[in-house]
This record gives sequence, structure tokens and C-alpha cells, in this order.
Amino acid sequence: MNLNTINTETKPTDYKGFLFDLVVYISIMFLVREIYLPQVGFIANGLFWSFITLAIATWRMKARNVTWKELGLRKPNNLWGVLGIVILILATTMISLIAFNILIDHLPFSLGADTSSESAVSKFGNLKGNWSHFFLIIPFILLESMLEELLDRGFLMNWIEKLFSAKSIATVIAVVLQAVIFGFRHSNDFSERSITVGIIGLIMGIAYVKFGRNLWPLIIAHCILNAGSMMGRVLE
Repeated sequence: MNLNTINTETKPTDYKGFLFDLVVYISIMFLVREIYLPQVGFIANGLFWSFITLAIATWRMKARNVTWKELGLRKPNNLWGVLGIVILILATTMISLIAFNILIDHLPFSLGADTSSESAVSKFGNLKGNWSHFFLIIPFILLESMLEELLDRGFLMNWIEKLFSAKSIATVIAVVLQAVIFGFRHSNDFSERSITVGIIGLIMGIAYVKFGRNLWPLIIAHCILNAGSMMGRVLE
């Protein structure tokens, strides 16, 4: 269901209200990351950040009488259709990232150094050949993957779209802005990693719009991408 159709029959769009929601939500999304408890590790901190952001999103959704089901957390109509969408998302992501890696040396501007390999070790531990550690952390990685789809495609994208709903390109603006925020949040700079993650966010956003605004195909694809990334580190 398009958020633009929710509760618009009786009341005009509360643009100031949606702007307020976004300012609060995005501020908390970034400010909560200033809280870091080194004794519990990156994964626990990451889940803490996501659950705090989820609480803010749910709070503002209740203020607008919107449910997670309306945003796409509902049973798909066709499981084979979901599988097809997941495969399409994964294939498009792989092709897009390969194309970006080919073009990166020809960009007319320089990017920050890609330190993702080093940061992954500090965040997740040394996974090389360590399957026991992989199986220990993967449930939390998958949970974080699901939360990111709820927050970035489910809440953030719909709220941006609602804020710009007076414009004919509101959906385009929402897809692009959520991808930019998604990429920047993963590196806090303009780097190869932020662009790579932004590309993934862009593909997820387009798939969300094009395939009925159901979050499950995106959640499954996101889980597969992150699980594959972790497995790759074990097999290095």
C-alpha cells in the first residue's frame, strides 16, 4: 500500500508533522551512534542503535495511525514471486557493484580509502577460517539486516515520500534520499564504501516500489547479501 493513500480521505497531508517526524528520526539515528559500549562489541552496539531507531519510528507511526503491515511487513501473496524478486535483486546488485568497481578508477573525483576489510575485522572479529564464530554472530547479522529494511525502506522512504507528496517525483526523491542516507550511515564519509552501500540501498528502494511495497523480498535479499559477505570472510 502506498503511504500516500493512508488516512488521506478525511484529512489533508500534515507536511509539518512528517517533517517533524523525519527531523527527530534522522537526528536520533545518527546521534545514538555516539553511544558506544566497547565492552559488548560492535554487533551488540549496532543492534542497540537499530532498536532505539525502531522505537522512534514506531512511535511516530502510531502518531500517524500507520502500521508496519501497511508499510510492507505482511505475508506475500505469492512465495514463488518473492523468490523471483529476491533473485532479481541479488543479480542486479551483483551486476551494479561489478560495474561500479570497473568504473571507479575512471571517476572524475577521488574517493576516500576503502577500509572495509580492516574495519570488518575490528567489528566482527577475525572470521578467516573461523566457522564457529560465523555461526555465533550470523543470527545477529540477519536480525540487523531485517531491521535495516524496516527502517530504511519501510519507514524512512515512506516518510520522505509523504513529505514530498505534493510533487510528482515524490517517489523518486524518496528512493534517492533514503539510499544516500543509507550509504552515508554506513561510513559517515564520501567513500567507496558509502557509494557501494548506497547503490544497494537504491536497488532495494526501486524493488520496494516496483514489486508491491512488500518488505519480505528485500529482507530475504539483504540477509543473503550480508550472510554471503560474512561467509566470504571465513573463506578468505
